[in-house]
Amino acid sequence: MRTERSVERVGIKDRLRSRLRLNNPVYQYTNTPMNDSPLTEIICRKIKEQGMMSFRDFMELALYHPDHGYYMSSDERIGPEGDFYTSPHLHQIFGEVIGLQVLEMLRHLEEEGPFALVEVGGGRGYLAEGVLETLQRRGIELEWTYFLIERNRAVMNRQKKILERFGSRVKWAGSLEALGSFRGVILSNELLDAFPVHLIEYREGFREVYLACEEDGFREVLLPVENPLLLDYIEKYGIPRIEGYRTEVNLELREFLRLVSRVMEEGFMMSIDYGYPAWEYYAPERNRGTLLSYYRHQVVEDPSLNPGKQDITTHVNFTALRDWGEEAGFRLVGYAPQGTFLISSGLDRLVSERLERDKDFQRDLPKIKGLILGMGDTHKVMVQYRGAGPLPELSGFALRNRMSRL
Repeated sequence: MRTERSVERVGIKDRLRSRLRLNNPVYQYTNTPMNDSPLTEIICRKIKEQGMMSFRDFMELALYHPDHGYYMSSDERIGPEGDFYTSPHLHQIFGEVIGLQVLEMLRHLEEEGPFALVEVGGGRGYLAEGVLETLQRRGIELEWTYFLIERNRAVMNRQKKILERFGSRVKWAGSLEALGSFRGVILSNELLDAFPVHLIEYREGFREVYLACEEDGFREVLLPVENPLLLDYIEKYGIPRIEGYRTEVNLELREFLRLVSRVMEEGFMMSIDYGYPAWEYYAPERNRGTLLSYYRHQVVEDPSLNPGKQDITTHVNFTALRDWGEEAGFRLVGYAPQGTFLISSGLDRLVSERLERDKDFQRDLPKIKGLILGMGDTHKVMVQYRGAGPLPELSGFALRNRMSRL
């Protein structure tokens, strides 16, 4: 988006640390043009036919257009040949530790099953691989199936190659609704940060960012906020009325929780992502929000550049995740940094077991350290529970539970 304002650097370091580049932990900025995107023409045609487009609708098309969206293409998006890393890419032990916590969750549910373990947005399948490895090795005597919700067929085929050794234990579906009602666990890792967001700015009142299409690219237009849900959110979370203050609002999160509540009869929802409580997210000094784009492990300052070719992401408001979860019938079990959650869940025990079996495993320790000190700081884990009776206690929050900070 063309703008005369310089990009605000306040708080940029904690945003860049949210995604880890293995060979160089500091991302570089770039405005280098990429190949033209076919989505540019599609979006411009839509704007000419229907009028200016909200940034939220632009982001949805850029990421999820069925033919050209960033997450719908067959290109590799995660890892060395992609645009960013996630925790499961650092080491399989990440998924194995999450598997220990999943096993504990299943044992909290009163009946013996059948249970559904559902991962939404499974990426390459590395998280699923680790969880399945733990459940298989621990010899769990329960009836369960691991479902991956995936619409991208190319991604699904990659997942199937990685997970084929687990046979009929693993199944795929195109949506949560396709599963019907179930009991069990829903997992997501870096899913919520990719939901389309409304982009707002305070200019003598709150304005929403819309896009117009011109010969040399997209142009921002600020229009008064009229969406009552946006207005309610602004008031509820106290977004500062500071001239020029810009930030994001993720209303899709609410709809996702409502969908989960319709299909889950009883169970746990574990969300792993980078983000803040509302009071920290909307701090006055974070006056440019958290919106960033990534292309080949570089930060791109313009999120409208070549839609479908670069990732667009924002941090998660974990206070809203809690609030809307309660509205949908979920109770908060815990909220903690990823690093302490993994240690509390049994990471040290798994590392010790590996070292006893294989002394060469010491070579992997720097990667595991990244799960604790790198992403372990920037990423948070929230677990919510839907069901009757006392609120379950999980070992993952034994060392630290920051529920009170939300």
